[in-house]
Amino acid sequence: MIIVLKREATQGEIDHIVKKVEQLGLRSMISRGVERTIIGVIGDEAIVRSQPLEVYPGVERVIPVLAPYKLASREYKKEDSVIPLSPTVSIGGRKIIMFAGPCSVESKELLMSVGRTVKEAGAEVLRGGAFKPRSSPYDFQGLGEEGLRYLREVADETGLLVVTELMDPRDTELVERYADVIQIGARNIQNFNLLKEVGNSKKPVFLKRGMMATVREFLLSAEYIISHGNPNVILCERGIRTFETATRFTLDLNAVPLIKRLSHLPVVVDPSHGTGKYNLVGPMAKAAVACGADGLMIEVHPNPEEAFSDGEQSLLPRKFKELMSELAPIAASVGRTI
Repeated sequence: MIIVLKREATQGEIDHIVKKVEQLGLRSMISRGVERTIIGVIGDEAIVRSQPLEVYPGVERVIPVLAPYKLASREYKKEDSVIPLSPTVSIGGRKIIMFAGPCSVESKELLMSVGRTVKEAGAEVLRGGAFKPRSSPYDFQGLGEEGLRYLREVADETGLLVVTELMDPRDTELVERYADVIQIGARNIQNFNLLKEVGNSKKPVFLKRGMMATVREFLLSAEYIISHGNPNVILCERGIRTFETATRFTLDLNAVPLIKRLSHLPVVVDPSHGTGKYNLVGPMAKAAVACGADGLMIEVHPNPEEAFSDGEQSLLPRKFKELMSELAPIAASVGRTI
């Protein structure tokens, strides 16, 4: 349920409505838009419908939300969400934000080399896994806190931000200490305890679509995070599993304009995981920008054949620089910048 407030609604009237909602055992979330302030009411809609909310001072109208993902929906918020990643970097606006770096944090020296390169090319966020969910228990699992420390040190020296994956709710405080953005990987999209945990965080959450998740399930996972108090969710399309075996996954670019119709949240595309092939990353990155992506996540490694993970889908640093220059005119053609 959405309570739309009058333009002239006072803070006292807003506080009164929120208090009444919470006395009913429901939760409320306030969203201050360009034209209107609204209050999202979360809980048993039968309780909400039994209350004469439209006669409360400051209320213009009450609207039921039909989508199962209430707070993530366009019904709840008409305008695009612009999510601050730092005081100077936001995603969801005119500028397309670039997340770039190696799949795994392997060493500080390698990470520094990549960080300097992607920063010079125009990236804003350094990506790298300190905790790696791998299909085989014998594959490299990441450097843990040592890797987190390298990410922070390189980011601080280069002026980049850090996005890295959180896999275990017990590591939340540790990851928050080093990261600017917390990533929830594809395999954890329905780890609901983890989603609730980052819902209590103050950090933006980078939520990757599960390889078998529908768009509806994807948005419901975002809803878990938002409903627990964290509205700063960034969605990432990274490919889904289909019958096709020529590529690692099928990069579902249909999802970008579709999600942007259904939801106000920003959408990033990961063509590295979505294709699994370095020579497809560029074409799909360009297509992602053309169809409305708010950001790209691209794996970059100076020596892919010796990468600890995902070397086959990583771009060489010089290829990343070339791609950035090639993306600029495509972004301009759709009213965006790189």
